[in-house]
Amino acid sequence: MTTMIATTKEAFAAAKTRMEKAVEDFRKELASVRTGRANAAILDHVRVDYHGTPMPVNQLGNVTVPDATMLITPWDPSAVALIDKAIRSSDLGLNPTTDGKVVRIPIPSPTEERRKELVKLIHKALENHRTAVRNIRRDIKEAIDKLEKDKKISQDEQKRALDELEKLSHSETKKIEDLSASKEKEVMEIR
Repeated sequence: MTTMIATTKEAFAAAKTRMEKAVEDFRKELASVRTGRANAAILDHVRVDYHGTPMPVNQLGNVTVPDATMLITPWDPSAVALIDKAIRSSDLGLNPTTDGKVVRIPIPSPTEERRKELVKLIHKALENHRTAVRNIRRDIKEAIDKLEKDKKISQDEQKRALDELEKLSHSETKKIEDLSASKEKEVMEIR
């Protein structure tokens, strides 16, 4: 741990902040997983080389999702070809079309094989974030144990703090697992 923890309250606050950040990071990662539905968040990781600067697609124009097609209306019409190229070269497997002013991205329903690959990706991300929560728990547990060892807290207070830490890590892990289950269901749903 980089910061010094002087009380169990500080330890618990640090654990809560770090675990919530892991849950939020997982939520963002899931948003970028493509399902059969059009969703502007799938373009969050696509960068467009705009005048030598990698820019997110959503900073180059309006991204709208009227139906199973996403529309990108760039503020600078010269960016249409650049956006098209960036989306084609991404690993999303999307095939945009343009009319010189607007980039249209039809979102096809993924094949059964692709759905299974997506579920594997979700499970991998789930395991990474579960591990992150466990590592945070371990760091904070070590800090609490050190407080007791240095006689800054009693054994009773140490036990209470470790019980609280355990409850927190179970609750944050459950949030991650629930998000994963819901996204998996959305991916496997055939429309």
